[in-house]
Amino acid sequence: MTEALVTELATALRTRGAQMATAESCTGGLIAGACTDIAGSSDWFERGFVSYSNQAKTEMLGVDAALIDAHGAVSEAVALAMARGAVAHSRARCSVAVTGVAGPGGGSAAKPVGTVWFGWCIDGHADAECRRFDGDRAAVRQATVEHALKGLLRRL
Repeated sequence: MTEALVTELATALRTRGAQMATAESCTGGLIAGACTDIAGSSDWFERGFVSYSNQAKTEMLGVDAALIDAHGAVSEAVALAMARGAVAHSRARCSVAVTGVAGPGGGSAAKPVGTVWFGWCIDGHADAECRRFDGDRAAVRQATVEHALKGLLRRL
């Protein structure tokens, strides 16, 4: 399913003459990996940021440390800042960002395992969405990849 989704996304980006970037925390580069599994992806995939730590989010993407302190890394504010930062620190016109709790540990009552915030930024317009996925770490991460790509495709 992911390969067909990426192929459809590639067509949409090529049609727009646009490139994308990723800003990934909980997926650790899996979205970029799915995109670059497709031959010719250099036409539409510009770069990926794996910003697993809070410090990386700040240094690589320009996410304000105070924003992370105030809202937590797994939050709407941080997902939006990551998505905007990916565009600002690349040549891409659009981006997808993910930050979440893949598990099996690290969850809380407010942000249980499987909680993922998504951010998308296209031509300066950013929006975010929170989802909760069931399953083990691998299942949460795979569901996150698919939702991130579908969300970008819908917004194009």
